[in-house]
Amino acid sequence: MSRAACVLLAAALLSACATPRPPVQPGEAAWTSGRISVRIDASATTAAQGVSAAFELRGDGDSGELRLNSPLGSRLAAARWAPGLATLETPQGEQRYATLDDLSRQALGEALPLAALPDWLAGRPWPGAAHAVSDTGFEQLGWQVLLARRAEGLIEARRPAPPAVVVRVRLDHPEP
Repeated sequence: MSRAACVLLAAALLSACATPRPPVQPGEAAWTSGRISVRIDASATTAAQGVSAAFELRGDGDSGELRLNSPLGSRLAAARWAPGLATLETPQGEQRYATLDDLSRQALGEALPLAALPDWLAGRPWPGAAHAVSDTGFEQLGWQVLLARRAEGLIEARRPAPPAVVVRVRLDHPEP
């Protein structure tokens, strides 16, 4: 994937305006939407990176879709996944990967826990891995998921292992 596509994906993940929620069709999972930002500290081989975008997410760790939009509402990237396949569609075309980890590693230089993201945004640990509850949320997959401000729609996930990564989310419609 080109460096420009990586930057677009990263930018799409970090900041943008809220977008209207797409309608839910009968039998479809509901969309979660808001703004997301990702900051990756510099490492010995790469410079620090940061991206932000509006997002729309539906599905779970097994199958789903994540759409990233610019502040003006244009599509920057869309990731779709199902067992054994993850695709990333950008203005430069579509790329296929065996896993979501492979997709995020190629796009951002680091594997992000995209399979766990739908559960984390719902304020719960992903059922696909062990977790430990903390005073501020929980720890899972080497990440600290901070939920103290979830009622306000703010969720933060931090991976302290080098290079440190911080994912911040502001939900459009926080759940109680």
